[in-house]
Amino acid sequence: MKIVFMGTPAAAARSLERLIADGHEIAAVYTQPDRPSGRGNKIVFSPVKEVAIANGLHVMQPTKVKTAEAAEEFRAFNADVAVVVAYGRILPEAFLNAFPGGAVNVHFSLLPKYRGAAPVNWAIVNGEIETGVTTMMMDTGLDTGPMLLQEKTAIGEGESSIELMEGLAELGANILARTLSDIETTVPRPQDDSLATFAPILSKADGLIDWTLSAVRLARRVRGFQPFPTAYTFIGGKRLTIWNAEPIELEHVPAAGTLIESHGDSFVVACGENTAIKINELQIEGKRRVNARDFNNGIKPETGSVLG
Repeated sequence: MKIVFMGTPAAAARSLERLIADGHEIAAVYTQPDRPSGRGNKIVFSPVKEVAIANGLHVMQPTKVKTAEAAEEFRAFNADVAVVVAYGRILPEAFLNAFPGGAVNVHFSLLPKYRGAAPVNWAIVNGEIETGVTTMMMDTGLDTGPMLLQEKTAIGEGESSIELMEGLAELGANILARTLSDIETTVPRPQDDSLATFAPILSKADGLIDWTLSAVRLARRVRGFQPFPTAYTFIGGKRLTIWNAEPIELEHVPAAGTLIESHGDSFVVACGENTAIKINELQIEGKRRVNARDFNNGIKPETGSVLG
């Protein structure tokens, strides 16, 4: 099958690798423009671009797709179908209808739940115990197109969004391969819009910890808001990022945000609803990520101080 592939992050790169391994003809690979990253503002290629270059594929990185010129350029590849996996941009109708097979999307949720940009993150934050991957035919709505195939997977206890995404990337590559293999016989199923939930794009503000939430809810946010925006608070005027945490039971809990223990391996903070959270891995602004013991020994935070 002749395919134009559109994707950007590592999860999408896994699907591209599978298409190549399965012997499909990749007419072109669309990915987001290169952007500077890190303290040195070094230009970094997307994971999809890395795979494309390694396999000698034609790479396209348009800054705009909602133009007549961009649509004409896209159609000129004369592919059978477009495959879209976390491309990072809303596609106009001209792109969706450019090829006979339309545009097949790999979405990392059990649609119609968690339509939107960050389904994996919000599934963890909201306490879901399972998620999955759905392939669908794209339309002009936000993840509203008719579904092709769908497969579930459990969300592990304590699993972060980074860890979960690694498993979903593999599942997504497999279900995409099956979708394309069976595309002529699979009957698309319309989504039930009444069951839809949404997973909006994450902002930096989402990661700011509200200590009045319960410890269970805060632990989910620590796991779900990785790698961006992370769950963070402030201590001594400096930003403190929480990387690993777990709810614990205590008989007496002071005001939310109060540092209850800060010695040895114990860094415990009071939360809302008379709960407490034990922070196992954290990172203060300008320093490396460390365990609680190293943090306590290095920073020597004062018990009784209030975070935030």
